[in-house]
Amino acid sequence: MLRGFLIMLSLSLAGAAQAQTVLHWAGCGITKKAFMAELANAYEKKTGVKIVLDGGGAAKGIRRVADRSVALGGSCRPKLAHVPEEMRARLNPVAWDALTVIVHPDNPVDNITLTQLRAVLEGRITNWKALGGPDRPLELLARKSRFSGVGRVLRELLFNDYEKVFVASKFYKSSGPLEKAVEQNPNALGVTGVSSAHKRKVKLLSLNGKAPDYEHIRKGEYLLYRPLYITYNPAHPQYREAKRFVDFAHSRQGREIIRQTGSVPYLDALNLIRKQRQQWDEAYRLGAKEPQQ
Repeated sequence: MLRGFLIMLSLSLAGAAQAQTVLHWAGCGITKKAFMAELANAYEKKTGVKIVLDGGGAAKGIRRVADRSVALGGSCRPKLAHVPEEMRARLNPVAWDALTVIVHPDNPVDNITLTQLRAVLEGRITNWKALGGPDRPLELLARKSRFSGVGRVLRELLFNDYEKVFVASKFYKSSGPLEKAVEQNPNALGVTGVSSAHKRKVKLLSLNGKAPDYEHIRKGEYLLYRPLYITYNPAHPQYREAKRFVDFAHSRQGREIIRQTGSVPYLDALNLIRKQRQQWDEAYRLGAKEPQQ
């Protein structure tokens, strides 16, 4: 009888494990590294629903949701209006992020201006001496895709040109490998999201004298900020559970988790919605007016 009971118990436990609800998430590496792992772990403890995370970039976070390959996604840019593959995805902003210039921890440079950043991206500054650093080559590391969250936002805010070509030493398919490369290369400079950069062994430069910290981002004083989104599709069979996870991200517990990771919860800074267009215009205006370095 004992053996039979143990067999039944084992089958029962196996059935329970198989019955666990699993949601698949894909998308923006910055969002994934910033807070998704922490939110997913907390949500599983609270509800028993497991969320499996996969990176791949903002386009993947929108398009795999739009075609119902996954129930949830992450994006650090809005949908592209002219791309049919993105139409069916819905984007819900859950946090504010900023684009930050990252360098090796031993680099003595602390600040960069908008004009200097433009010149670096265009290949007009190729030596750290031009930024007040040592006389050695500056190696720009950049995202490969112009549709990536970082690449798209940089082109919009700094150049008002989505087709702008960046002159980089090396291009990367996602932000994670780029960030790791900066950790290891004393000559490197890259641009990534502050939400993930905080978790790397890199130095975050101030931009126009403003550090990319919580308060400067929350108040809109750091110019290059943007929303981070969770994406979902009402046509997906697991839509209701996906929407419950989005609601959890906006809950008191979810917002505290996002704060603890170093990001600004979207609901903590709703004033930035009104200021965002103004902020973008100001970033472009300031960069255009600054004297060339």
